[in-house]
Amino acid sequence: MSQLQSINQWIDLNYLTQLDKAFVCFLLDQDPAANDLALWAGAWVSHQLGSGEVYLDLDKLCKQPELILAVPEDAGLETETELAPDSLVKLKAYKLEQWLAALNHSPLVSSGLGNTPMVLDGNRLYLRRYWQYQQTLNSAIHQRLQPARDQLPESLQQQLLALFPASPESPDWQKIACVLALRARFAIITGGPGTGKTTTLTKLLALLIELANHQKLTILLAAPTGKAAALVSESINKALGRLDITDEIKQHIPKKASTLHRLLGSRHDSRRYVHDRNNLLVADIVIVDEASMIDLEMMSALLDALPEDTQLILLGDKDQLASVEAGSVMGDLCHGAENEAYDTQTRHWIERYAGIELVEPASSGSALNQQTIMLRYSHRFDQHSGIGQLALAVNNGNAALALGILSDTVKYPDLSHFILKHPADKILKQLITAKTSGKYGYGYYLELINNRPTDNTQYQHWAKQVLAAFDTFQILCALRLGPWGVSGLNQRIEQWLFPKQKPSLWYEGRPVMITRNDYNLNLMNGDIGITLKDSHNKLRVVFPSDESEIRWISPMRLPDVETAFAMTVHKSQGSEFNHVVMVLPEVRSLVLTRELVYTGITRAKENFTLLESHADIFNQAVLATCTVNN
Repeated sequence: MSQLQSINQWIDLNYLTQLDKAFVCFLLDQDPAANDLALWAGAWVSHQLGSGEVYLDLDKLCKQPELILAVPEDAGLETETELAPDSLVKLKAYKLEQWLAALNHSPLVSSGLGNTPMVLDGNRLYLRRYWQYQQTLNSAIHQRLQPARDQLPESLQQQLLALFPASPESPDWQKIACVLALRARFAIITGGPGTGKTTTLTKLLALLIELANHQKLTILLAAPTGKAAALVSESINKALGRLDITDEIKQHIPKKASTLHRLLGSRHDSRRYVHDRNNLLVADIVIVDEASMIDLEMMSALLDALPEDTQLILLGDKDQLASVEAGSVMGDLCHGAENEAYDTQTRHWIERYAGIELVEPASSGSALNQQTIMLRYSHRFDQHSGIGQLALAVNNGNAALALGILSDTVKYPDLSHFILKHPADKILKQLITAKTSGKYGYGYYLELINNRPTDNTQYQHWAKQVLAAFDTFQILCALRLGPWGVSGLNQRIEQWLFPKQKPSLWYEGRPVMITRNDYNLNLMNGDIGITLKDSHNKLRVVFPSDESEIRWISPMRLPDVETAFAMTVHKSQGSEFNHVVMVLPEVRSLVLTRELVYTGITRAKENFTLLESHADIFNQAVLATCTVNN
């Protein structure tokens, strides 16, 4: 059997895709005499990319082929079965040394020199483009990790004391974060929801402005999506209202974030940006919030466009889902952040300027660990918060504890858990159609729509109220397809909320999510609007604008949109809702992991409801992790 025939067998079993086959055909065009192992490695590194991993770990391929190749555990790797193609059984017998030897002798592979389609870096096999992205990231961050200053002026130390009075957190990690970020041109501030990442950032910016002697600094603030950018803008404005700093410093702190695409300048129908190494951004400081959503290609493009002396600060939750595209950049950069593995020099800096003495770790971490700070104290969720305790249990992979927390609704009234037999279950319908503001449902925003103002001058205010009401409740799904996925539930919810609605794409009350950036309309992927009738009784879709006003846009002008009663957990990143209902599918899926469940839970501010069709799905998800290559 030829290699392509074997690959077709894998495609029939859904172990590979047509795109993977196309890459193998490309390799054969480049080297018709290519050895079998090089071709199979090419198919699998392509498939890994489609699964969000930027390289193929050959060592793990030999030790855990089922995990790397996403082959079912019952496929029977030792003998040929209906689930295990004959090629898999043969390939299972190869050792790491044989893989490395075959790849090192293939003209399709190099250690980075030349222009080979694949690059072997140790035991990791990359597609060349992604290896280059990784090199850009590694080089740019390493250069910024070098200390930019060896001491802080006395005046700054006084401001540190003013910004950080007595804290309920011991040690005060927010203060430590600021102190370490002042030392070099790169810092990562990570932490769960409510740990004060934005508050810490605002204080840090005040210190950096003070450090520059109030000289004009060009500070750019960005996030991966429009929704995330709007949220960080709102959070910074709230934090500024609470800080006791001068108006002069407040004026220098940016109040508005842009998307990364807009920051770099997207080019139509191109992977390239206006700003790159040949046309650098003009910036003293660049801050990126929700950095867990950034893929390797985007992070490489950002670093490529930054001047060497620009300070880069990343904020985000390392335990959230990685980006939809390939590369879990934030998770990789934050590896070991929870260990507090600061070396002697770093601990002396913290003690000198933060007045905090940290315990000497068992071993010091990497240079990157020295500029990474993990915030631990949640100001939103305390020990009485079911959402906070559930998120912690899920993040730790403790399924038994998580289920115990979910079942104790007396102790944790902000949680609820139901086993549903069908997506049309009356419990789901009750949750969705609820009208009370205590436990929000979509009935709440529909009531506001029905209370249409009689005064035309009130339409802006009314539309704001409708948008705010819709934003209090959200159905989250793990999958797009199927009865428990986005498509199936959106259809069901439309039938419940609009039973008299004739089949029509556009109707008053329809929520839509933008799925493609439109810079002419200033609408970004992930932005949500509500379809309403304007004062002339014409259907328009209303969106909040950057100036906290409302824009009324004709549906015909919108780019690609989809109904947004239900959305995937991935699409919800960068958002927060008062009440989140997370619906798990009826069968296990590779995307249903601990990270996904944790991300879904932490989108909720006040109430969280879990819906399962089978009692064991949540348990399996908590025990599963998507960090294949870590």
